This record gives sequence, structure tokens and C-alpha cells, in this order.
Amino acid sequence: MQFGIIFPTKIDDWQVIADAEAMGYHRAWVPDSQMIWSDCYATLALAAVNTSRIQLGTGVSIPRTRIAPVTAHSIASIHRLAPGRVFLGLGTGHTAMRVMGMQPSTIREFREYLRVVRALLRGEEVDYTLDGVTRPIRFLHQQEGFIALEPEIPLYIAANGPRALALTGEYGDGLTTLMYEDPRVLSAHLDTVRQGAAAAGRALPANFHLAAVTAVVVLRPGETLASERVIDACGAWVTTALHFVYEVYAQSGDESVIPPAFHGVWEQYCAHVAAMRTPADRRYLELHRGHSTFLVPSERRFVTTELIAATTLTGAPEEIIARLRAAEAAGLNELTLLPPTVGNAGDRAHLREFAEQVMARY
Repeated sequence: MQFGIIFPTKIDDWQVIADAEAMGYHRAWVPDSQMIWSDCYATLALAAVNTSRIQLGTGVSIPRTRIAPVTAHSIASIHRLAPGRVFLGLGTGHTAMRVMGMQPSTIREFREYLRVVRALLRGEEVDYTLDGVTRPIRFLHQQEGFIALEPEIPLYIAANGPRALALTGEYGDGLTTLMYEDPRVLSAHLDTVRQGAAAAGRALPANFHLAAVTAVVVLRPGETLASERVIDACGAWVTTALHFVYEVYAQSGDESVIPPAFHGVWEQYCAHVAAMRTPADRRYLELHRGHSTFLVPSERRFVTTELIAATTLTGAPEEIIARLRAAEAAGLNELTLLPPTVGNAGDRAHLREFAEQVMARY
């Protein structure tokens, strides 16, 4: 089992990645969400020249905000600074697109994007289409040291739904997904990935990497899921889950997308959204306030013990370890932690507490 952090991208606090390296974390994922955080590749460059061991990559980069050749050259530029310890995470763009009131990439668009990026990162020539015009492209100066393509940069794909999981099997060296309480979900995800690989005539790499992201809080003696410190530490992640489910429900009208644990607050949360001052056609500007970054005070009441239990890995050290053992048996290779706040000494304390009480005993 490896342990990583997903770092809400703040360029002048890149030091948290170096601190995580010193604590023994294996990987740092830096998200690409242009309307709420700093630039991921600039942040990765700072981390790359100030670390020596930790694996570095995007968590995840977004097709609709960067054309495929730009993404390929950006990660290959970081690879020049940290050869052999760089990965590229890619996803359809739930956050990056929805915070602009726009939709993530379709599966068809995502497949084409992966095809082009994969070929370029292998140093190959590939047909690329832009604005209806198709031309062959390749990196022209591969030997002059502007980028680094060797060793090959692994491609980790963010997926939860069946079509994206199958696409991961077609192109991915790894999968990043959400941490679920029931490890059977992870096993089912892997099965779908394998089916996608088989349909594409491909065998998954022997070292295929499965990472799962969540908020983690190590309970201290006397604490419960209702303790104020616990709510402070994981509240931004819990409400992000609410934002996501609400967006999917509002788009589809399908009540089956609402997880059972959400039912206790769902009507109140919908009423909360309906009462927002922002007009409905601009509501995304308010809906995603604090998204995976901080807990908006007006949303604190929705961070219930049921939602904490359903969306985070919170418990005493021995309970967390037991749940991780079950997840590892289901195929999990990495747990990726989201720290509770940005630019706060509590981030380091939170990461250090997990390193000392869980990682060291695992």
C-alpha cells in the first residue's frame, strides 16, 4: 500500500508537497481547476525542483481547458525536472467545467484526447484534429532536452462510471477513483477496467495502479464523528460530495443518483440551493463556493455523522487500518488524502498524525 496527498493547488504553499515527502508519503496529486486554484503545472515545477523522491503529477488535468498537445508537453516538461517520478492524471473535468457552468467532456471526446496524449508521450506521430482540420503532429525536438519522454510517463485516469472505467482499461496505466466504504465497489471498478482492456485487445500492465481519494480524520481519544474538529477537518470534502450529487441530479432528474446516506439532509440541501441569492442560470458561481478547499459556514449543518461515515475514512487508527486492509485485498494500491484546509499549519499536523498513527503501523 502506498499513501499520497491530493494538494488543493496553491502555488505559494507548494512546500506542503516537500513536507509530505519528508513524512513518507509516496505521491502528490496536483489538481487542474482554473477557477478555484493556482496553475497545476507551475506548482508541479516548484515541487519538482524542491523534492527528490515523491512521485508528482496532475490530479487530474482536464481536456476541455487544455488541448492535448499542450497537456502532453506540459507534463513532459515537468518530467524533465523530475525524471522517472512524474505521472499524468486525466479526467473529464467535473470540477473544472462545472464551476464555469459547463459540462465535462463526453466519453467520445475523452477517448480521442487520451489517444493523442498517449501517442505523443510515447514519442510517436499521431493524427490530431482541431476545428475540423486533421494534421499529423509529433514533438520535433525530442533529443534537444526541452522535454523528457523516458522512462514513459504513466497515464492515470479518473473514473467512477462504467464507460469511463472501460476507457481506463483501454488507455490507462492506472485508475484514480473515490474511496468507498464497501471495498466490493473497488473490485467491481477493477472488473470493469479489465473488461474495457479486453475489449480493446489490451492486457492491463502488471503494475496497474489503483488509487482512491478521500478525506481522512484520525479520531483522538474521546472524539466522535460529531466532534467539531472532525467536522472542520472533513467538512469541505463532505460538502463537495453534496455539490457533485446535486449537479448530477439537477441535470438528470434521476433520484437513484442520490446515495442513501444523503437522504437525511437532501431536502434541506435542495432548499438551501434554491434559496441562494445567485440567479438559477448563474448559481454554479455560488454552489461550488469552498469546493474541496474550505467549509462554507452555511453548509456546516449538512456535515452529518451519516455523511462523514459514507464519504470519508474517519475513525480510530486501528479502524482505519482494518478498512485499508480490506480495500487492499480488493485491489487498492494507494490511499490519497485530501488535507482539511489550504495554507494552514493544520494541514501538516493532519498529514503528520496520519503518517505516525496509520502509515507507520500499516
